[in-house]
Amino acid sequence: MLICVPGVLAKDDVAEFRRIMDEAEWEDGRSTAGAQSALVKKNEQLPPAGETARRLGEHVIKALTASPLFMSAAIPLRIFPPLFNRYGVGHKFGTHVDNAVRGDHLTGMRIRTDLSVTLFLSEPDEYDGGELVVEDLYGSHEVKLPAGDLVLYPATSLHMVTPITRGTRVGSFFWLQSMIRDAQARSLIFDLDGTIQSLTERVGSDDPDSVRLTGIYHNLIRYWAEV
Repeated sequence: MLICVPGVLAKDDVAEFRRIMDEAEWEDGRSTAGAQSALVKKNEQLPPAGETARRLGEHVIKALTASPLFMSAAIPLRIFPPLFNRYGVGHKFGTHVDNAVRGDHLTGMRIRTDLSVTLFLSEPDEYDGGELVVEDLYGSHEVKLPAGDLVLYPATSLHMVTPITRGTRVGSFFWLQSMIRDAQARSLIFDLDGTIQSLTERVGSDDPDSVRLTGIYHNLIRYWAEV
């Protein structure tokens, strides 16, 4: 399940992020890559333990928890501290799969990476190339979103970032562990939540069918959740 979430960051927030990032020092992006990924990764990133990345990451997490669509799709248990990368001309990230487990040495957090997230911080017309390509059972999907939007997709997916041929692509990337480990169950719950929201807009939240479906929704989460 690949889900795009619009407007996670407002344009003013994106502009402030970019101002701060332009003044920061960057390092080789391979510093956080696994052995296989390091062979196909060519970009830059903010030092993950640095004050800039941590401060911006806290802002991102606060914005995520304020997004009903993100919360409905992800049902997050733990969110890894967001990282920030930059792709210039000639940079790319070849086909790879994300590590199954991620650890943060500053906080001691360890998560199972159920879902990967890319938050776009450059507008599509600022660069050529740089599409995120995600492969699943239904083929390859190219993603290139407006600044402030994000895409959420299974961390089990093979994916890549195509080479940049003009401009600069800036973004945030991170992973999360969902309360609902099974991807199919998570997709069913997301669809059910969307149906409930649509129904309550038409008939109200106190309608008997809305109440009944809401109860089913919570009981399914209760049945499947790992906390």
